[in-house]
Amino acid sequence: MDQRMKIGEVADRVGLSLRTIRFYEEAGLVTPDARSAGGFRLYTDAAVERLKLIRTMKPLDFTVEEISDVLNSLDTVTSARTTPAERREASEHLAAVCDLIDERVPRLLERAERGRELGRMLRGFRDQPEE
Repeated sequence: MDQRMKIGEVADRVGLSLRTIRFYEEAGLVTPDARSAGGFRLYTDAAVERLKLIRTMKPLDFTVEEISDVLNSLDTVTSARTTPAERREASEHLAAVCDLIDERVPRLLERAERGRELGRMLRGFRDQPEE
């Protein structure tokens, strides 16, 4: 059985805030696997991996709905109860998402380069000698 973690430990492991994890829970992207006797959310390693995937999709401008669709497709592909037709449809959706990622990554890299350029410009102003 997976170790169960409280939300604070999960937040530390995935690098997300408690507020963000709660938002993803409210949006239906991740759910606690159980609650402690005191009512604390408890998550397994599977939920941690799901949150890591969500975290990697956000910088690529995926909406909550798009992330949900990807997670549903992944669940379908990995489920033993999936029919071949459902698995094929989910696989096709994931392939389309991969194509979308291939389109978005260059734009993300371009934005990162513009950010580095801005940093260099601002350092140049910061390093000006005082008069």
